[in-house]
Amino acid sequence: MVKISVLQHAPSVHLPARPGDPTPTARNLDPLMHPFARARERNRALNAAKMDRLFAKPFIGALEGHIDAVEVLCKKPGSLSAVASGSWDGGVILHNVSERKHIRRIQGAHMGKVSGLCFAQDDRLLSCGVDSKIKLWDASPQDDITEQRPLNEYPGKSPFNSIDHHRSDPLFATASNIVQIWDETKSAAISNLTFPTSTETITSVRFNLSETSVLGSIGSDRTFTLYDIRTGKAERRVVMQMSSNALAWSPTFPTNVLLASEDHNLYTFDVRQLKTPTHIYKGHVAAVMSCDWSPTGLEFVSGGWDRTVRIWKEGQGTGPEVYHTKRMQRVSSSIFTADARFVLTGSDDGNVRIWKAKASEKLGIITARERAAIEYRDTLKDRWKHDNEVGRIQRNRHLPKPVYQAAKLKRTMLDARAVKEERRRKHTRAGEGKPNAERKKVVITEQA
Repeated sequence: MVKISVLQHAPSVHLPARPGDPTPTARNLDPLMHPFARARERNRALNAAKMDRLFAKPFIGALEGHIDAVEVLCKKPGSLSAVASGSWDGGVILHNVSERKHIRRIQGAHMGKVSGLCFAQDDRLLSCGVDSKIKLWDASPQDDITEQRPLNEYPGKSPFNSIDHHRSDPLFATASNIVQIWDETKSAAISNLTFPTSTETITSVRFNLSETSVLGSIGSDRTFTLYDIRTGKAERRVVMQMSSNALAWSPTFPTNVLLASEDHNLYTFDVRQLKTPTHIYKGHVAAVMSCDWSPTGLEFVSGGWDRTVRIWKEGQGTGPEVYHTKRMQRVSSSIFTADARFVLTGSDDGNVRIWKAKASEKLGIITARERAAIEYRDTLKDRWKHDNEVGRIQRNRHLPKPVYQAAKLKRTMLDARAVKEERRRKHTRAGEGKPNAERKKVVITEQA
């Protein structure tokens, strides 16, 4: 006897329950069972990647007022909009970024360029310059924005290159031919910090954000040095292959420090192990002049001599976001705003430019439906980033022709160097020419 299976459907399932009701439709609620589900999702991811590049317009505006190159920028702690800029013309301007207007304008704050700025407590601003003077200014909003009398003045013996304020105490540090610690209530430095046998010029100095008695500096002898203001001496020092131009401490991982180097790269070091960098970030085609962490600690910005601004993901050494304009010259300073949504850069053409941290982000009010759609598209792009076409669209960046040609030449030079090293190893005795990892070539020696 043959068993025959018969598909039986109850007619009541396919008919309206009551007169006037819509006809029931059978739906497959599991999208993964649909034969075209992956194809549709890939198509959506492709469209999301294309839309991301289509709406990538990062430049917002420029803050004017300087008549010479902008040398230094600093943001006010606890404020989303207050930013100070110092220029080669000796002027200092306090900007309100959200309203794009001046809070204070101090012309002739220093003779020569302003080399360092930092905010002190109680709405005050410290500035230093190549005229060997440190000045304390009132940074509170006032009707007369051109008031130019400093609250206090601290004379030095040599030109200053950088300044940074202690997070909680009325102390600040300066960089010149030595690192000096100053008290706001005293007219002379209370402590001189230097490494024994060191005769270098200190180019930048920064307090650690967590262990505020620890101080980091970089110098003209290709060095990075750690000081402790409690002991009053240098604790550790490393000499690298090339000198650094800027340093920044990570806001979320206190032992991580970021260095912007003359060799076109950026390096992150863990100060507990200074023999090798934890990551190398390659992308610039000229010296990197400035760097600053995002308040989230997940990304950072760098500005270079190649007239580009790049935003990097922490831990990803390649493929940064690249910003540039036709008129922007060499970028000497770059900072993140306190809400991590915007980046400010100062360049040789005298402008302070405002950029989006995420190039395709929509500014203004976003409804809940729009927010859900944005998050869905971001998830799609992340899920399909390894697809050839989606990945190519996400990675593609238009570069100015000089930068593109310089990158092409740099790749040729690096390839030739790699071939030369390989041939040298091939023609040496076995075991003598072992290849060195790139990270192990950065630091020449560590001194304690």
